Amino acid sequence: AAGVPTVFQMLLTYVQNSRLKFSTLKSAIIGGATAPPALLHAFRKDLGVNAKPLWGMTETSPVGTAATLKHKHLALPEAEQAPFLAKQGRALFGIDMKIVGGNGQELPWDGVTPGDLYVKGHWVLNRYFLAEDNNPLDQDGWFPTGDVVTIDPDGFMHITDRSKDVIKSGGEWISSIQIENVAMAHPAVALAACIGVKHPKWDERPVVAVTLRPGQEVTREELLAFYEGRVAKWQVPDDVLFVDEIPIGATGKMLKARLREQLRDYKLPGT
Repeated sequence: AAGVPTVFQMLLTYVQNSRLKFSTLKSAIIGGATAPPALLHAFRKDLGVNAKPLWGMTETSPVGTAATLKHKHLALPEAEQAPFLAKQGRALFGIDMKIVGGNGQELPWDGVTPGDLYVKGHWVLNRYFLAEDNNPLDQDGWFPTGDVVTIDPDGFMHITDRSKDVIKSGGEWISSIQIENVAMAHPAVALAACIGVKHPKWDERPVVAVTLRPGQEVTREELLAFYEGRVAKWQVPDDVLFVDEIPIGATGKMLKARLREQLRDYKLPGT
């Protein structure tokens, strides 16, 4: 099976609430957005489904990377393999990748330094249809994907955020995906979406909107406390917003632009 994380999250919730198991499903590839580690773990360990992330775009025709282990990783214990399999993976044949900093300089593949992901390949687009003057490639033929990523020395790419969703707070970047992943690791949370909200001192601060699993409860304070030790203190969201639903598009992706519009009149506590 193949799909986006929100579809698999809804499937997981249904299976768990109904106390069901899969009888024939053996593997699943999850793309279109970053798959939360808790989702991957639940499918692999609880349901026996080999769930793997991948990354791609329409512009890459469409798959660019897949989370497949290198030969040297095969003998590692499952716990040591898991961090590699939680990333979007290594480039497929025919796709080249690089990460670029704000000054246009190429950044190292150290697994730590984040930058904008650029790709190149024979089946990566060179222009958009009916837009002859809209050539998205840089002068060397690289396509800017709009994703902020790290790449480790073994070539495993990990998306930390979309460039338009990164929260810029006090001169530092906060990954909205990381904030969402922590929230979705809480047993009461079904779905989470993190956005940046204007702040008079720090420019932006993160807030997380969540939907709860049926029959589950958690307070704002309990969920904020859940972040302790999982992210740096200054990355902990300023607020939790409990909502009936998070806007989802036709392809199953969270529509953060619509969520921002819905929360346009929201004010952070204490501001």
